[in-house]
Amino acid sequence: MTTLAIIGAGSWGTALSIVLAPRFERVRLWVYEADLAARINATRENDAYLAGFKLPANVEILTDLGAAVDQAGVVLGVMPSHHARGLYTRLLPHLTTSVTFVSATKGIENGTLLRMSQVIEEVAGRSKIAVLSGPTFAREVARGEPAAVVVASSDERVAEEVQAKFSGPSLRLYTNHDPIGVELGAALKNVIAIGAGVCHGLGLGNNSLAALITRGLAEIARLAVAMGGEPKTLAGLAGLGDLVLTCSGELSRNRHVGVELAKGRTIEDITGSMTMVAEGVETCGAAVALGAKFGVDLPIIQQMNAVLHQGKNPREALRDLMERTLRRE
Repeated sequence: MTTLAIIGAGSWGTALSIVLAPRFERVRLWVYEADLAARINATRENDAYLAGFKLPANVEILTDLGAAVDQAGVVLGVMPSHHARGLYTRLLPHLTTSVTFVSATKGIENGTLLRMSQVIEEVAGRSKIAVLSGPTFAREVARGEPAAVVVASSDERVAEEVQAKFSGPSLRLYTNHDPIGVELGAALKNVIAIGAGVCHGLGLGNNSLAALITRGLAEIARLAVAMGGEPKTLAGLAGLGDLVLTCSGELSRNRHVGVELAKGRTIEDITGSMTMVAEGVETCGAAVALGAKFGVDLPIIQQMNAVLHQGKNPREALRDLMERTLRRE
């Protein structure tokens, strides 16, 4: 059986180590914080990011990046997007030429505006790259509740290989050949989820949420198609499925950010009080830049960017969205 190396021990990386442990002989979970790694080794529990769940016996906790990926057949990246390039660059000298990269990071690299699979390709120059996404909350996956996700690759054989290795009784994988659509859906739904949190924080009801999800999906789909993605991808698990979950679920970090913004807190105060990263905060600016680059109108994302990074009042942003020029759907 292949050794799996998981790079990133946040809630999602830890949950994946639990659900995928029965599928691999060895699972190595790389932890950035030495003190956290020591505690996990002592208690077999990630008390910082996924408290209450014991790690299986075959999950090894490591802080040495080279040791974590040594002879690994699959490297699963679950790091925050702003750390991705640096980590992939550091681990590259320790990898075999046959390794398969699977990216489960949901974000866009600021500055370059690259998707995570493109970052890996730039760093590693390898073709065995897949992306994993879908409507999943880490705690529910760790509990063994049934979940379905998508694994996408431009090489169908790579997607099928990961599907076979990762699928199990509680995690069902579907293959997809559109990594562009999958990664754009994964990244941009976090921005729309911040808007959903704003709606909730302002006391708005189901009508407003349904409108936001529907029009938010239209924005994501427009941009994905302009970048070469396929519309049907955004109607699937990595598009509509993940968007609905992240916009409506109480466990959504990005939705939480929006709720707190509606209360009048600053984004610095909100993120400073959070243990885990809300990717939508950083992704928002990159999404606006992508819209400008590809000539795609992204009104909801633009308003969220104004609220997050330009100090705009959430109620004013909502009013401006509603008073835009009338048009066809």
